[in-house]
Amino acid sequence: MLSEPLRGPAFSSYPADEVGWLLKDLSDVPLEAPVEEREEAVQHGGAHYAESLPVEYRPTEEYLALFHAALAASADRVARAVGAVTGLLLAERARPGHPPVLVSLARAGTPVGVLMRRWARRAHGLDLPHYAVSIVRGRGIDTNALRWLAAHHDPRDVVFVDGWTGKGAITRELTAAVEEFGRHGGPAGFDPRLAVLADPGRCVTEYGTRDDFLIPSACLNSTVSGLVSRTVLRADLTGPRDFHGAKFYRDLAADDVSGHFTDTVAGRFGATDDAAANDTARLLGATAERAPDWAGWQAVTRISDEYGIHDVNLVKPGVGETTRVMLRRVPWRVLARRGTGADLDHVRLLAAQRGVPVEEVDELPYSCVGLIHPHYTRGATGADGRLAATR
Repeated sequence: MLSEPLRGPAFSSYPADEVGWLLKDLSDVPLEAPVEEREEAVQHGGAHYAESLPVEYRPTEEYLALFHAALAASADRVARAVGAVTGLLLAERARPGHPPVLVSLARAGTPVGVLMRRWARRAHGLDLPHYAVSIVRGRGIDTNALRWLAAHHDPRDVVFVDGWTGKGAITRELTAAVEEFGRHGGPAGFDPRLAVLADPGRCVTEYGTRDDFLIPSACLNSTVSGLVSRTVLRADLTGPRDFHGAKFYRDLAADDVSGHFTDTVAGRFGATDDAAANDTARLLGATAERAPDWAGWQAVTRISDEYGIHDVNLVKPGVGETTRVMLRRVPWRVLARRGTGADLDHVRLLAAQRGVPVEEVDELPYSCVGLIHPHYTRGATGADGRLAATR
């Protein structure tokens, strides 16, 4: 028997009805390691990134002020994208008598799933189930979570949800993992297509926009995602009948802005109804335009070669992915599209705090790209700005 979903307030700061976490609670397990120590272990084969957690970034007052300013400036844009992609899913995926089951990829997808659920309830009178599951690059999706979903819902109704695309690595991982699950006897019917708010990587067909803009939930870690850590997969902690694990950071409750983020965006739903409906109608009529061309993956491959990195996993494109690099990895440098303004204020502040150069470039298909330090060791210094240092 698989466990039942974890729910707030016992696990996460979201209300119990907004999301069920198909995760194992590892809150009492010490899993955090310094960013530099984790980076060295991951790059040199000593550990997989999902076997430990980075120490949670404690934002400064200056950084929090930028978060609140970004939220105030972008709430309408985020709300519009939520409405557009939710309307698209309901038009294309809902079967008669079978509304979609939202399954967000923990944790970046979970605030988006909460907002999509709220839009569906307010605009369409639908009470959509919403669960959060783990997917790990190189390890696949949590197959026990898929089995639980199949036992409680029709797999054909499941819609996988995330916040944004970067180069498309998770899109590929999800497709491969769901197909492998089916080949090895897992319940059939899961659709591996991913729905996102923003698709700057141009690698999915269901999105609210393809613009690379700042989704404020990308600015922070657990404190904007229900106080839940990123997911953990380690054999000594998660057995064959367990879900992947995660921690609930109850001690960060005073810093939690998860509800503030979702409430602020949801408060703009009414003001963006017409624009979102127009976006949905345009997307429904633009099937050919929505076809993925993987332009993001091509750009990342070019950047990886041009900067002497030769590993696309160390190139993180887009505002959201660049922010993750600054908060959770050892950044080498940031490439910023020339002329990009306030969407990158928080990135520039983090770069200044960590001593990371920001290079303005032309012809960048993203607002910015974060480069993880290649060949990292804890004694490493910055490279020459173009080519990675050799080992």
